[in-house]
Amino acid sequence: MNALITGSSRGIGAAIAVRLARYGGRIVINYLRNQAAAEAVAQRVSDAGAEPVLVQADVRNPRDLELLAGQLDRVDALIHNAAIGVLKPFDKIRPSHWDLTLESSARPFWLLTRLCVDRLPRGASVIGLSSLGGRSYVPGYVAMGAAKGAMEAMTRQLAVELAPRGVRVNTVCGGLVDTDALDHFPDRDRMVAAARELTPFGRLGTADDIAQAVELLLLPQASWITGQVIVADGGLSIV
Repeated sequence: MNALITGSSRGIGAAIAVRLARYGGRIVINYLRNQAAAEAVAQRVSDAGAEPVLVQADVRNPRDLELLAGQLDRVDALIHNAAIGVLKPFDKIRPSHWDLTLESSARPFWLLTRLCVDRLPRGASVIGLSSLGGRSYVPGYVAMGAAKGAMEAMTRQLAVELAPRGVRVNTVCGGLVDTDALDHFPDRDRMVAAARELTPFGRLGTADDIAQAVELLLLPQASWITGQVIVADGGLSIV
């Protein structure tokens, strides 16, 4: 399986890269600044049985997206994971903050998919990564929530437009996941405590929980699933 995963030097993206490496093929590991982290993921991908391809690229830059799109002749799995966002109340966000957030999630979901479209064979999948903040209130999440909500909406649009090509488009919406990204939330401790109390399974999600959901959508058994947002949150959103 050839896979291109944006933002895959750490956290959820890294977990997806390592999990998909078990299927062989080539795995594009995209990073912005932390080359050492990307190299560590590349070693894990290689150990798991795939060929790692390291690419430093800023997903906000259209030329960098062209660079990413050109790494593989065939893209079986295009995973939109990269996200850079500003966590502030709506009246504290500057226009530059808003643009930064939307340009790192929503725009690449559209543009990188467009750039890769001729490399997506029949049976390929495009998968986005969203979060519960795209559909319910999270303090300071107005810009990120807008970006994730846009990705979920585009999932449905792209699924219909790419269906004639035999390409499926879905998104995994994760609950609170225990990664370094949590450290950027100003009320991290309260959010973690609440999630542990309210989630039926009594724990936070892990990066591998989300990676496994992505893997499920790539299996042949999911060939009739497209245009869907699959929630993987341990039941948090239903209580």
